[in-house]
Amino acid sequence: MKFGDRLKEQRTSLNYSQKELAELTGLTLRTIQRIESNEVNPSLHSIKVIGKALDTDFSKITLPSETKPYEFNLTIKINDMNQLINDLKTLFNNNWKIILLIVLVLFFISNYDEIKLGITEGWNQK
Repeated sequence: MKFGDRLKEQRTSLNYSQKELAELTGLTLRTIQRIESNEVNPSLHSIKVIGKALDTDFSKITLPSETKPYEFNLTIKINDMNQLINDLKTLFNNNWKIILLIVLVLFFISNYDEIKLGITEGWNQK
């Protein structure tokens, strides 16, 4: 049984519609439909938010009878690229302050000598 089939089984056992699951996870309805129909492999972010919404441990859902762990295909398709872009948007929207702080720290470190020189020159001119 594939991941999408197990997801559909878990979702229906909890009496959630695809639309309700999409609203709970922040994923699009089309993404939920594509995962359940096994058109795409879900991203790690999608697996995480779906697991949280369904209050389910996905290690039990993905591996009950299979001997292999969940496999990720590295072939990039247009649909997968769209999902990656959506995941990156979500990551940035949820963590933009941390990302900005990291960029500013890196900028400061990489330009430390110029910043120090500018401060000392400005200080000496006063």
